[in-house]
Amino acid sequence: MTTLLILIIILAFLFDYINGFHDAANSIATIVSTKVLTPFQAVVWAALFNFAAFFISKYIIGEFKIGNTIAKTVNENFITLEVIFAGLIAAVIWNLITWWFGIPSSSSHTLIGGFMGAAVVHAGGFTNGGLNVINYTYVIPIFLFIFAAPLIGMIIAFIITILIVHLCKRANPYKAESWFKRLQLLSSAAFSLGHGGNDAQKVMGIIGAAMIYYENSHGNKISFNQFVELYWWVPLCSFIAMGLGTMSGGWKIVKTMGTRITKVTPLEGVSAETAGAITLYLTEHLGIPVSTTHTITGSIIGVGATKRLSAVRWGVTVNLLWAWVLTIPISAIMAGICYYIIKLFV
Repeated sequence: MTTLLILIIILAFLFDYINGFHDAANSIATIVSTKVLTPFQAVVWAALFNFAAFFISKYIIGEFKIGNTIAKTVNENFITLEVIFAGLIAAVIWNLITWWFGIPSSSSHTLIGGFMGAAVVHAGGFTNGGLNVINYTYVIPIFLFIFAAPLIGMIIAFIITILIVHLCKRANPYKAESWFKRLQLLSSAAFSLGHGGNDAQKVMGIIGAAMIYYENSHGNKISFNQFVELYWWVPLCSFIAMGLGTMSGGWKIVKTMGTRITKVTPLEGVSAETAGAITLYLTEHLGIPVSTTHTITGSIIGVGATKRLSAVRWGVTVNLLWAWVLTIPISAIMAGICYYIIKLFV
């Protein structure tokens, strides 16, 4: 393997680890804010199910659809190791910036934006055929689900919360709360499975794109599924890195997700996590990489809206929306700059 390919693999796993602690809040924010588990217990619980998602993807679903989608967001004629390296550097930088400021942005869209931005610059920009860089068959659904995933999560959470409240209206409040605290363990585990299955595959897809380019450049034409079989350790290590990152926790984002959007009770935590999990399972089945951050945020907003619209702190929510909208273009610009710098030395 070339030195650059090895650097890409190391950087990709570093991004995966950062993604884990950046997105730990997605899985544990509600379970911590409702005091069902301590922060340490919550990250261990989430990390365990993040890793367990590997076995579900490999042995139950039987394929890694999201990884395949990520690897094909850029047309293979425009993929080089320099392009992938630049995209990863930009993604790592943006993830660290948003983590530092406690902004729950999308690690997925950071990665996709960086990958596409570097490829466009490699092609000479949009005016010189850069529009042909993007594989629109795969990218258009990803863009649509930037808006669809949180909306689906919000609607499902709203419906589940209304149903639960209606079914439990005669229940003893103390007994009901005790039961929902127990159920939150299950709903949190379900969401962590979805998070692991969704996000760990994205890094696997980027490494896959690099490996496939490397093999093709040496006369060995391989498909993504062949890459998974040939380099079986890549998906395994992707899920391990995700789990380890989750155990590190991203406490600033936990605070934003768990308390600043709306106050969450155990009942509402169950609703939000269940809605988020359903959305992630649906999109994984379709092979569309979505943001777990967007999904759980939409679910929490849906829960808050069942009480009254003013229960949602819309000022915080609008700031999150701006972060979501800006993530792909900023990552793309940063990756383009990184690509120029890398070409000076490579």
